[in-house]
Amino acid sequence: MWREIWLVCRKDLTVERRARVTLIQIAPTVLLVLVVFAFAFDANPSLLGAGAGGLFWVAILFGAVLGAKRSFDIEAEEGNLDALRLGGLSPAAILWGKAAALAVQLVLVALFTAAGLVVLFSATVEDWLLLITAAVCGTAAFAICGCLYGAMTVGLRSADTLLPLLLIPVAAPVLLAGTRAFDVALGTSADQGWSWTALLAVVLITYVAVGWVAAGPLLEDA
Repeated sequence: MWREIWLVCRKDLTVERRARVTLIQIAPTVLLVLVVFAFAFDANPSLLGAGAGGLFWVAILFGAVLGAKRSFDIEAEEGNLDALRLGGLSPAAILWGKAAALAVQLVLVALFTAAGLVVLFSATVEDWLLLITAAVCGTAAFAICGCLYGAMTVGLRSADTLLPLLLIPVAAPVLLAGTRAFDVALGTSADQGWSWTALLAVVLITYVAVGWVAAGPLLEDA
């Protein structure tokens, strides 16, 4: 099982390394989102710091939508998804392998986003452990959720609009909890940051459980 997951993950990362879509397209697009907000809030610099945590997660969610769409578009071409199944790979291995590859790409997007927050929003970190823990849980949750709905919409003509329509509402708990945790980590809130991070972990576990159950039906019907 783990070997199959690694094979799928390595395949996706190899495709990404050659195409460099994350570096050339997704990361710059996410940075443009931050630039737009920076210009919009320029008249009130205090809003820049207060909104840094929320904008980070909005940017990562945007990157997850784009990454998940591309991840399954690749498999829809020339019956690649059928080839993976015929090659003996289990649906669960395909899903978790693609989720792992997407998580790696989202980590790269997160690094670009964090750099943008430092430059454009003058963000400073007061609790690195809280920040990293929340970022890992939230990024993994977005990756799993993105792959679940990417598998659900693969091959559909309306996938471009249907994927974000389905994904964003389901990812809202991650967006909310991640924002609250980051506000504490960045020193813009005195809330209970670890409580929100615990909620992120619960949401992540829930997505993992749903993915484990749904992987077979989703990929067998895709």
